[in-house]
Amino acid sequence: MFQHVFAEMNNMLDEIVKHYPSANGPQKQALIQNWNMLKNMSEGIIEEWLHFEEKMAIFRESAISPPVFPSTEAPELQLDEFVRGQGYYKLLMFRPAIAQFELAAAIYPDSLLIRLYIAMSYLHLGDTSRAFEGLKSLLPLADDKRLKAMIYNALGCVQALNGCTDKAEECFALAIHSDPTLPDPLINLEVCHKKGGELQYGSQLISLL
Repeated sequence: MFQHVFAEMNNMLDEIVKHYPSANGPQKQALIQNWNMLKNMSEGIIEEWLHFEEKMAIFRESAISPPVFPSTEAPELQLDEFVRGQGYYKLLMFRPAIAQFELAAAIYPDSLLIRLYIAMSYLHLGDTSRAFEGLKSLLPLADDKRLKAMIYNALGCVQALNGCTDKAEECFALAIHSDPTLPDPLINLEVCHKKGGELQYGSQLISLL
C-alpha cells in the first residue's frame, strides 16, 4: 500500500535533485513548491503513524482482556520496539527501523526474525557489507525452508549488486531449491540472465509473521 506512494515521492525528489541546481525563474519556483509539498507529506505521514502507534501501545497496556495471539507466535512480535521497527520498515524508513530493531535485539538477541529485519534494512540502504555479514550469520541457524530461501535470495541480491553475477545465480538457485514457492529468486534469476531489471528482496518478509 505504501510502496506506490513512496515510489512517486522518490521520483519527484529525484527530479528536484536533478534539475534544481540549473533551474531558474518559474521552473525553480515549481521545484521549490514540490519540495515543500514532499516535506509536508513526509512530516504528516510520520506524525499520523506515530499517533497510531501510540494508540496501539495504550490499548495493549490498558486492555482488560488483551488480544489473544497464536501460541506459536514469536514473543518478540509483541515487543513495542519490534512493532515500531516494523512500522518504520513498512514506511521504507530503514535507518529508524534499524534503531528500533537493535533495541529489540538487545532484549531478544537470539531472534532470527529481528536479525533478518536488520540485515534486510541494511540491504535496502545499499550497505551490502553489513547486509552480507548479517545474512551469512543467519544462514546456518535457519531451519524454516522459507526463511532459508529468503536469506539465500537476499545474499544473491548482495552478490548481484556487487557485480558477482555467477555467485548471485548460485544463491538464487539455492533459494529456489529451499522453497520453490518463493517468487523473488525466480524473478532475480531472470534479471541476472537479461542483465537488466529490478532485483526483488524482502517482499515476502511480512508473510513470515
